[in-house]
Amino acid sequence: MSSHPGKWWHRLEDGRVQCDLCPRDCKLHEGQRGFCFVRANEGDQMVLKTYGRSSGFCVDPIEKKPLAHFYPGSSVLSFGTAGCNLGCRFCQNWDISKATQWDKLADQATPEAIAARAKQLGCRSVAFTYNDPTIFAEYAYDVAQACHEVGVKTVAVTAGYIHAEPRRELYGVMDAANVDLKAFTEDFYQRITFAHLQPVLETIEYLVKEAKVWTELTTLVIPGHNDSEAELRKLAEWVVEKLGPGVPLHFSAFHPDFKMLNVPATPPQTLKRARRLAMEAGLHHVYTGNMHDVEGDTTYCQACREPLIIRDWYEVLEYRVTAEGRCPSCAASLVGHFDDKPGAWGRRRQPVVMAG
Repeated sequence: MSSHPGKWWHRLEDGRVQCDLCPRDCKLHEGQRGFCFVRANEGDQMVLKTYGRSSGFCVDPIEKKPLAHFYPGSSVLSFGTAGCNLGCRFCQNWDISKATQWDKLADQATPEAIAARAKQLGCRSVAFTYNDPTIFAEYAYDVAQACHEVGVKTVAVTAGYIHAEPRRELYGVMDAANVDLKAFTEDFYQRITFAHLQPVLETIEYLVKEAKVWTELTTLVIPGHNDSEAELRKLAEWVVEKLGPGVPLHFSAFHPDFKMLNVPATPPQTLKRARRLAMEAGLHHVYTGNMHDVEGDTTYCQACREPLIIRDWYEVLEYRVTAEGRCPSCAASLVGHFDDKPGAWGRRRQPVVMAG
């Protein structure tokens, strides 16, 4: 596999190179790879081993990312690479994020080919997902630039574990992000993800307050680990205080996977409780995911609570947002980005063959 020059690194006095992309600060001897497995020291330089290669392409509904306030009903061309800079024991894409064999990367595509294919397929956006775009930031950046040249938006689905300088560069070319806020305790982050909470919170605040990136948050609610009423309430209160009540928050159902096969699936009532607690804390837009819950899928006017976008799973059933992005009943503006009419992709998931 060819290697692509990496950014965000420096040489150490002892001859190693240090990766400056994420808070892991991996220090590598010649031939060693970082925790993510895809960034390596080759010839005393940092290289990215997955540039131009993907674990596969699919067209999804934007609601699956999940984004509820970013061109609802539209289609998004989704792809990822391999590796990850977190070690989540519950990873539900572990076959990709933990891949150490390059046969997982079957598809090859240049940034220009991805942008052209998205345009050809009528996709409103391209999403960097399945594994975290942080670790293939050079590739994601180039793809995003190519997408913008042909009028296609870009979406990062991320854990937000990234240093300030690469964060500014990467999110300078992103239009939207869903950040996976995995829990609201340092203990959880250390034990379950082998990472830290504070850098994630800093990324979220940066995206919402400083960057021109539409941001939504997702928390996978895991029974016995991050589902206590106190933690869920504290998380929601932080969002309201630090980000504002308009930032959408998604609570998603866990199912046993990877290294947490002994943990039961999240009961639907737990997600409904989490949603209620978050709304009591002051959040306007709280959603439930990975379960059948039309109420938890629906977007309501934050002013008069009129249902504006009614969904079932990932499908838009009714769309009442005006062309100006307002509630037709009280004229309050709905936060987010909307077209005059919703997309009609529905809940389909369509694999895509990529060439180029």
